[in-house]
Amino acid sequence: MSLRFRGNDLRPVLAEAIAQQCRVILVKDQGVYWLAERGERRPDGHQKLIAYAVGCNPNVDPFDDWWDRARAELGGDDFGEYLDPTEGVLARILDSEDDLELSATSTHLSLQALPPAPADH
Repeated sequence: MSLRFRGNDLRPVLAEAIAQQCRVILVKDQGVYWLAERGERRPDGHQKLIAYAVGCNPNVDPFDDWWDRARAELGGDDFGEYLDPTEGVLARILDSEDDLELSATSTHLSLQALPPAPADH
């Protein structure tokens, strides 16, 4: 099993982190998502740019669906993992049309670029 992040959602987050000279954070709590460490905030205090994993967005996906999917792939604990947006596969995503696939074991996170998924999936 793995999680997919649409490149069209992720690229603005990566670009914001580079512009702010900060890291991106992979977060698992209320969904699974990426955001810039020092990203712009909305008036309500929430981060403006967030890239959710397909199927793990609590704003559009039913709770039991996204919660079960996030738990199955990433375990039960909430976490934040900080990464440099200018290195490795994240830099490739920024300069391509690719999506990002995330898979995990109990000790490692793996990221890989994938051709973009059709918009309706």
